[in-house]
Amino acid sequence: MRAAMNRTKLTWSKRFSLSREGFRSTAALLILLSLNVTGSAGAQGLVEKRLQSLTVDPSGEVRTEKGDWLLGKSHAHAEIFRSADGRGLLMTNGLISRSFRLVPYMGCFSFRNLVTGEEFVRAIEPEAEVEIDGRNYSIGGVTGQFEYAYLQKDWLDKFCADSSAFHLTDFKVNDIMPRFPWEPVRWAPDKEWPPKGKEITFDFASPRGELSGVTVEVHYEMYDNIPLMSKWITVRNMTGRDIRLDSFKSEVIAAVENGNSTQPDGHLAIPHILVESDYAFGGMDANSANHTTYWLPDTLYKTQVNYGYMTPCLLESKPPIGPWYKIRRSDSFESFRTYELLYDSTDKERCGLEERKMYRLLAPWTSENPIFLHLTTTNTAEVKAAIDQCANVGFEMVILSFGSGLNMEDTSAANISKFRDLVDYARSKGIELGGYSLFSSRRIDDSDDVINPKTGKPGGAIFGNAPCLGSRWGLGYLARLKTFITRTGFRVLENDGPYPGDICASTTHPGHEGMLDSQWKQWRLETYFYEWLRKRDVYLNAPDWYFLDGSSKIAMGYRETDWSLPRKQQVIIERQNIYDGTWEKTPSMGWMFVPLVQYEGGGAAATLEPLHEHIGSYRTRLFQNFSAGVQACYRGPRLYDTPSTEAMVKKVVAWYKRHRDILNSDIIHLRRPDGRDWDGILHVNPALKEKGLAVIYNPLGKSIRRTIRLPLYYTGLTSVARIRVGDGPAKSFQLDRHYSVEVNIAIPARGHTWLVVE
Repeated sequence: MRAAMNRTKLTWSKRFSLSREGFRSTAALLILLSLNVTGSAGAQGLVEKRLQSLTVDPSGEVRTEKGDWLLGKSHAHAEIFRSADGRGLLMTNGLISRSFRLVPYMGCFSFRNLVTGEEFVRAIEPEAEVEIDGRNYSIGGVTGQFEYAYLQKDWLDKFCADSSAFHLTDFKVNDIMPRFPWEPVRWAPDKEWPPKGKEITFDFASPRGELSGVTVEVHYEMYDNIPLMSKWITVRNMTGRDIRLDSFKSEVIAAVENGNSTQPDGHLAIPHILVESDYAFGGMDANSANHTTYWLPDTLYKTQVNYGYMTPCLLESKPPIGPWYKIRRSDSFESFRTYELLYDSTDKERCGLEERKMYRLLAPWTSENPIFLHLTTTNTAEVKAAIDQCANVGFEMVILSFGSGLNMEDTSAANISKFRDLVDYARSKGIELGGYSLFSSRRIDDSDDVINPKTGKPGGAIFGNAPCLGSRWGLGYLARLKTFITRTGFRVLENDGPYPGDICASTTHPGHEGMLDSQWKQWRLETYFYEWLRKRDVYLNAPDWYFLDGSSKIAMGYRETDWSLPRKQQVIIERQNIYDGTWEKTPSMGWMFVPLVQYEGGGAAATLEPLHEHIGSYRTRLFQNFSAGVQACYRGPRLYDTPSTEAMVKKVVAWYKRHRDILNSDIIHLRRPDGRDWDGILHVNPALKEKGLAVIYNPLGKSIRRTIRLPLYYTGLTSVARIRVGDGPAKSFQLDRHYSVEVNIAIPARGHTWLVVE
């Protein structure tokens, strides 16, 4: 596992490749040039015909769901309707809606949060923007807007189509299709794939003669039972020649600002919406891995309160560089996907629950949560012994760890044969076997390493020296891992240092042409590899935010040197890491770390071997990870060394599996560990019999009694809860007006207790 990265949170940028005023002036000038708009009347006729095939919203207005979708009480199914005037359409699921005028121009004029009633759009922007062969083009959009602070519906009749833009020719409505194949094969609470909902694809044709044959598709997906949608574009080239897609913006929204200020930039809040994409790398959390979301000032918005027009209220979703992608004739380019989640609250816990729900829906493989040993040897006898131990106590997977001697790049017959035999042995015991491979954080040679654009030489990459995934070595690395995994039958890959976002200035690497396309091409190589793994049901750990491309687990969030501290300190820090890491991640999305043997330092004081001599500390570490629903990298040569240790591990694993469904459900954060008083978390799931399970810890050296307030709203209970302390008898509690109860419990010194809510 690589060292923690220096994170830079992406907020908003002042940079413009071309100012909005300049772009609009250029657009106006292009109207006077020779434009190829032949067939636009016919296209409008086809669009009108398509509209007539849609049903008018029978309610006469946007339907709003009343039940709480986070409790599974809504029936928020995505639907697409024709507007009452027959000139546009409405995409809605009862939680959010997006409205478009299609005749006589194409523009999105509304994006509403139907739960809060808030409107998100204050002016019409193009559906997308592309730069092809050095020229900028809008996809749809209007001219004639005179106000950018707000938009009234009767103004729509005063606007005109932008004649210089790509114009709408057709649209199609379909059910959502899977991004790539996946069939759940392991225990997982979330197994629906693809997510249910509707997709609408708008087809646009070029206005200019030299781009005749270039079309752009703008895709929207809206999902059932969540205020979420996604957007992406496809550029198709039927010109008979190659074209260059220099850059693109797949989403542009003139958004309603989140407050106002006359002061300069630096303290201006962005709108309250989650915007992410699958173009995510180089970060162990969503913010640091977000390279496509830009909140910019809107200089056309002349009535904003900020004197310098610096309010961050113009959303652009775009790559930070390139893609500078050569689209061959009769070929196409598909962008990344931008996901937009409209929060229905400002409460931190609820916002976190909404984000976790989004990932359960978009990446259900993240809910697979196998129990694994990080084995530190590849000696055949020791591997088989470890497999036997895992099968005996209820572990489900063995990952041959860093430093174990595993080399997945060695595809020799002898190496393949050795590990294929171990895979077969593990399978016979009901255990999945796989291993660790390092890509980044290493040096190959001058011809294959990332070339620094500033120096023209290797060095200066995100991790100092690193290979380029588009180099001959990088392409060979992917091929060798595919060969090894295919021939051995490995069922898990821990890919340390996946492509982190390095820009490479080499012009000799076969996987990219130069600096401007290097980031896009390397990301695509990595994501295609991960999709290949997902299709083969290979479980994937990767310390980067590749969840939407097939990764299952990332570090929960910790500093590696912490595992060199004395055991007592590790205990509290581990619970802090889990508490903090589960605001945006579900329990199954993050791994923790337990050094059975020395990891970086600390010696005997930091490790658990010999296990029987530290059985109390070992039990604590097992329980507090399992009780959070979190799997840790138990890194060492074995799981137990004596019958008493064996019995202890069995007992904790059995407890976890007895409550596995609720322990893998979402976490409500009760009190953060600080070593001064109790701390705890509460799992909730209204769909289960066990609707809640709270775990309360006492870090103090004496037993304590505390009255704990349990917020039970997200259990779905409304009046009475039956609560058991540990395995004791159930007692009924009346919920107060805030759906909470108070329970008085005793917590042993440096111990814990748990409460089951039914």
